[in-house]
Amino acid sequence: MKKSTLIICLFVTGFTISCGWVQEDKTGFQTEPAESIVEKILEDPVNADTIEVALVEKTEEEWRSILTPEEFHILREDGTEPAFANAYYDNKEEGIYYCGACGLPIYSSKTKFDSGTGWPSFWAPIDPKLVKRGLDERSGMERTEVVCAQCDSHLGHIFPYPGVPTEERHCLNSLALDFKPQDI
Repeated sequence: MKKSTLIICLFVTGFTISCGWVQEDKTGFQTEPAESIVEKILEDPVNADTIEVALVEKTEEEWRSILTPEEFHILREDGTEPAFANAYYDNKEEGIYYCGACGLPIYSSKTKFDSGTGWPSFWAPIDPKLVKRGLDERSGMERTEVVCAQCDSHLGHIFPYPGVPTEERHCLNSLALDFKPQDI
């Protein structure tokens, strides 16, 4: 069994409606309420292999209607916001960070740390299946890009960082995240 686990159940619409578990997030995708997912993350650390993340697919026009121009630039055009001039780089509250495009819970304040870089930094997502990694060769360098596993939105980059448990720094854009305070 893996250490950190998450059970994300994406139910068939009819079943979830009959169970009262359906929620339509800002992408129009019906999924289990994020609060229930977070509760499972915090209370039931078993069966990481049961995680299922369905891909949310939207057209560029649909994303533009959902996101602000700044969010669209970061999440859909792989932009980067300025260091030290963003909402969460210095946030010290306990809680969960959700994908700013689709609402998937992806990072926890438990793995957030002050890297001194001016962007929110985490040493791991809640579960590795919640994000995808890819090679980013833009800007004349090789970096590891991190995107949401559910909607393929750009979150930021991953860099080597000795001194934290995974020896990785997930350097994220605040505009790619929605934070909800919660005791965890």
